[in-house]
Amino acid sequence: MEMSLSGNALKTFTRSVTCLARVGNELAIQASSSQLAFHTLNSSRSAYQSITFKPDFFDVFTVSAPQVQCSVLLKAVCSVLRTPVTGVDGLHIVLPDPEASKLQWTLHCQSGIRKAYWITCNVEPDIQQLSLDRRKLPSSLVVRPRDFSRLLANFQSSLQEITIIATEPSSVPPDAASEIGGKSVELRSYIDPAKEDNDTALHTQLWIDPSEEFLQYKHTGDPVDVTFGVKELKAFLSFCEGCEVDIHLFFEKAGEPILMAPKFGLDDTSTSDFDVTLVLATMLISQINERNNPSEHQAAAATAELGQVDQETSSQAHHGRSRTAASEHPSDHTKIWSELSGSVIRSGSAAEERPVEVQGNANATRQTGMQPVNSMGLSKMGSAREDEPDGPDLYPWFFIGMVL
Repeated sequence: MEMSLSGNALKTFTRSVTCLARVGNELAIQASSSQLAFHTLNSSRSAYQSITFKPDFFDVFTVSAPQVQCSVLLKAVCSVLRTPVTGVDGLHIVLPDPEASKLQWTLHCQSGIRKAYWITCNVEPDIQQLSLDRRKLPSSLVVRPRDFSRLLANFQSSLQEITIIATEPSSVPPDAASEIGGKSVELRSYIDPAKEDNDTALHTQLWIDPSEEFLQYKHTGDPVDVTFGVKELKAFLSFCEGCEVDIHLFFEKAGEPILMAPKFGLDDTSTSDFDVTLVLATMLISQINERNNPSEHQAAAATAELGQVDQETSSQAHHGRSRTAASEHPSDHTKIWSELSGSVIRSGSAAEERPVEVQGNANATRQTGMQPVNSMGLSKMGSAREDEPDGPDLYPWFFIGMVL
């Protein structure tokens, strides 16, 4: 496998790797004569992103074998691309043969310096490919990344989940028509009810008129909502804004995944030499039902609190045990969408079967209640080595060479 790229393609390639690094820790590479595909999956298996590049995207693109697969750490790739793109003439990537243990990256700088990196790779990666047809998701919207970022600026920067509520403009309640008008989309901050400081947290709601803020908006039928992570959304917004493309969101209802993709033109026939797909898990519990029937949730919370009080003999013991329970038992308000189809593996056995080194935001899994599973609508494209443990041992530090 050999490829070279420069100019605007190199800028897009760098943005792609940066966006992938904000989603997962490992980069799975799959190359054939027709395309180059990058895949990543976060440690909690709640976010999946894939980026595909066509041969026309590169200056040179050669794949000698029918299919080449390997995986590297995104941290190592980001270290290679740390050199400012403005000072780089081109990037050259070579995998000598499908069984090679190192992937060579060479930067040709404008100063005449050539930087060579050899990154250790896993030649038998566990590559997942999502089978989700965006055309079957009934609700969608298209928005400019800058406009969406402006809307998100109204929320706290520490917000981890956000809710989008979509309704038909004609379905607005008559008593609220004077206040909301044609604002049929609502953005609402989601605060985990299991948190102790829930009452002191800042709650924000935005009512949006799609004709004013969105380029396209499609929704029919009853109101639906989806609650998902903000971190991956912001990463994708930054990528789309850098590439100067709009963002297209597809969703169905609470508990079903939300899919995001760039919108390259005014119609669906517009294409590009690369494509990106980001899929996020959503909360299983509808926030519309929570708002309309808060008594059920409050009664459940009161029952749980009463049970904890009955089990404690002192206020000090109660404080200590409740803190331990909060850290050991995550909230169950979020479900991976594969649980809806019955393809779930018990979280305990899944954790024992394939240990994952968690990096980055270690609280994300605990706070959203997402359980690591072996399947979330993903089909395996390759099998990882079963006789070797996962972790940094597979990826020793990469070697760097510099030629003046």
